[in-house]
Amino acid sequence: MRIEETRAELLRLVHQQPFQPFIVSLENGDRLVVEHPENVAFDPVEQGRSRFYVITRNLSYCANLEAVSNFVHEDIGETVGS
Repeated sequence: MRIEETRAELLRLVHQQPFQPFIVSLENGDRLVVEHPENVAFDPVEQGRSRFYVITRNLSYCANLEAVSNFVHEDIGETVGS
């Protein structure tokens, strides 16, 4: 996914009503469980800024949008987005 598409899909999932927990899968195999919409934050949108942050269980994780391979709804295991 491209950075803009990944950011848009992540925002869509965070703001969906009602909120449904989801998993962000990264290219290195890490899986970030997003259990609450307030557990995701972004660096300000500036050229070259593609970092986002997830608080997942007992970890705080910083990743680049370029590293996202897909999104999966946690409860049903369904891949979402493009």
